Amino acid sequence: MQTDFVLFGRAHLLIMAAIPVTAALLAWAARWSAVAARRIRLSMGWFLLVNELVWYGYKYATEGNRFPEGLPLQLCDLTLWLAVLSLLTLNRWLCEPAFFLGIAGASMAVLTPELWRPMLSYPTIYFFVAHGGVIGAALFLVWSRQARPAPGAAWRALIVVNLWAAVVGTFNTRFGTNYMYLCHKPQAASALDAMGEWPWYIIGGEVVALCIFLLLGLPFRRRTPDPRKTAASH
Repeated sequence: MQTDFVLFGRAHLLIMAAIPVTAALLAWAARWSAVAARRIRLSMGWFLLVNELVWYGYKYATEGNRFPEGLPLQLCDLTLWLAVLSLLTLNRWLCEPAFFLGIAGASMAVLTPELWRPMLSYPTIYFFVAHGGVIGAALFLVWSRQARPAPGAAWRALIVVNLWAAVVGTFNTRFGTNYMYLCHKPQAASALDAMGEWPWYIIGGEVVALCIFLLLGLPFRRRTPDPRKTAASH
């Protein structure tokens, strides 16, 4: 069954616009009180978690066990679980890579989605809910002031993605898979098409990722003053 999705069509543009708008509205609501912030944050975390588990159940019911294919080893799988755990725990070491990998990775997926089913089908709806949720979670945590990357977080996020790529690359070599598109580019149009063939598009992707991470980290170059120290100085 082929998809009727139109790249940069009206529906696609509306989806892309809805993600930051929704995150901004939720962040605005969260800044009214600590109680509201916690409730919204946990609700988002549990929603993304349940959404992902339902997807796993759907895939198993419709496709069965397809090992080594169909495993959650793509970059967006990593970012989704980082987003879920960040929302549920506010752990700094999870929030930082969730922000950089979520914005950079999931945004590319939403910008040039690799779809195989009609627009109004569960797989397509899940795709945009999951990837949009990752982006929305990263924006929400920062905009609601519940999380803030520390200086150097961009480099730490790059280390995380390379460690994950090393694990996934080892799996690909062992089982002949192509998770994270480390062996060849996706069939659908993507930003990787402008970076040449293998392995040059991997090197190009690494450079682009670093540039995007550094740009995303610009607003967080300065450390946030410790309110306790500030109060003690007066």
